[in-house]
Amino acid sequence: MWFRRKTSTAPPKKPAARSQAGLLDPDAQTRVERVRLPVDLLTTGMRIVKLDRPWTEVPVLFQGFTLEDNYQARTLRQYCEWVLVEGDEQVLSEALAKVAIHKKRTATPLPETRPLAEEIPRASRVWGKTQTFVEQVTLAIEQGNNFNLQDARPVIRECVESIKANASAMIWMSRIKSRDAYTAEHCLRVAIFTVAFARFLGLPDEDLEIAGMCGLLHDLGKLKVPEEILNKPGALNPAEYAIMQEHTTFGYELLGSDPKLDPIIRDVTRHHHERVDGRGYPQQLEEWQISRFARLVSIVDAFDAMTSDRCYRDGIPTSDAIRVLYRNRGRQFDADMVEAFIRMVGIYPPGTLVELNSGEVALIVAVHPGKKLKPRIEILMDASKKPVAPRIVDLANPAAGEKLEIAHPLPDGAFGISLKARVQQLVTGHRVFPS
Repeated sequence: MWFRRKTSTAPPKKPAARSQAGLLDPDAQTRVERVRLPVDLLTTGMRIVKLDRPWTEVPVLFQGFTLEDNYQARTLRQYCEWVLVEGDEQVLSEALAKVAIHKKRTATPLPETRPLAEEIPRASRVWGKTQTFVEQVTLAIEQGNNFNLQDARPVIRECVESIKANASAMIWMSRIKSRDAYTAEHCLRVAIFTVAFARFLGLPDEDLEIAGMCGLLHDLGKLKVPEEILNKPGALNPAEYAIMQEHTTFGYELLGSDPKLDPIIRDVTRHHHERVDGRGYPQQLEEWQISRFARLVSIVDAFDAMTSDRCYRDGIPTSDAIRVLYRNRGRQFDADMVEAFIRMVGIYPPGTLVELNSGEVALIVAVHPGKKLKPRIEILMDASKKPVAPRIVDLANPAAGEKLEIAHPLPDGAFGISLKARVQQLVTGHRVFPS
């Protein structure tokens, strides 16, 4: 929905006609002055007159200002969903014309510039480098040593470049999990999915690095939580749960030692466990008080926590995690974001091993948001479960006479095929499956 206010330079003789788009007829002596726009459509020169939250909840200097540079626009994109703007009629009309396209941004697959097989070697290298960084920061915090969080920027930048080339490559890497390195890998996986999700939502490339930093550092405070509580196999008692909740404040304080960090990174660290129904922690914020990036990371964080193996339990299937997210939309999570996240991840996320109706075995390469049951796949075994030369098939656009469908998912390692082994094969060029 958008709003308008007309200003007449001369009294019209008859009511101004309206076009089908709802704008005033150009022949009438009126003009559109104010409209409500998604923050992703803001351009310099627009005057911001109202936010979707109190001005005091966003780090801007003035209550009402003209958008002068991209830094201001980026800040609004991090905290808000929409703003009320006023400006030149033509500029606002051009922005309004993009609203319909903006609403369809999560109905198409993430763009790719390189095939998965070509991107996997770089993704593997970047994953290893970023994991090493997280482990170094973890060790520094545990030993009470100084650490430079600005060193995270170049490694996150490489993650962003890989995701822009082919998001499925980094998603494949994120699905190769170790229950013994949960905390470090969890931060890395949340960073990867946060960047991919931010891109899927239509955020510009310049926002992806900060989004990735938010994901990478969101759980830093857990390093201050006693291990016997962090890894307790059973339910936490009230006292233990209260200590666990403090990890958001611990992280907020840790990040406060670096004045060069973008404020939104600390905000996400502190607020990624707030709920849109006001029952989250640590501050029981209302929905309108929770920043856009914090709501985004909260979904990714919960998804990865549910689907990951821990030292004391196995993760739940992706399909079950999706059901939990969907059931809690509008209560724990932002409803629109949950639905968009489900469209991005799909019924069978990239890296899932599946058996086809033909009996062939394949890995999911990429999903199609508008055709959840028809992803792009890589067939690795024939109907007799014999290895074959990898073949890419787009189930949404099959070849003439081809009627392949996914029969059911398979556990990783079924028939001797594992995602880790396939990644190794793509990185080294050596066959690693049983002959």
